[in-house]
Amino acid sequence: MTVQAIKAGAIEFLIKPSREQDLLDAIGRAINFARAAPVQRAKLADLRGRHQALTANERKVMAHVVTGLVNKQIAHELGTTEKTIKVRRGHIMQKLQASALADLVGKAKKLGLFGHTS
Repeated sequence: MTVQAIKAGAIEFLIKPSREQDLLDAIGRAINFARAAPVQRAKLADLRGRHQALTANERKVMAHVVTGLVNKQIAHELGTTEKTIKVRRGHIMQKLQASALADLVGKAKKLGLFGHTS
């Protein structure tokens, strides 16, 4: 039953009997969550649009970068030069508005791309 509720979108559970204040607090948290959801969806849609703006080669480089490979390794994997990888990596950072590698990895996770190398 718990798994079904989570799949259906439940964000919290209360055990019966519950105090009235616990119920009111849970409702307040649910309202705050619902208010934030459209903003989060808009941010994710913007990020997806930025990701779609990457070229196919930039997407390949990004997939390798977020797995932890360094430029030289990526160049070898993709059969290109290290300089080309550096340029593409710069374009990726700029297009996705990532300030650092950790930021890029976080964005890849939000996109559901973490660990993919295709």
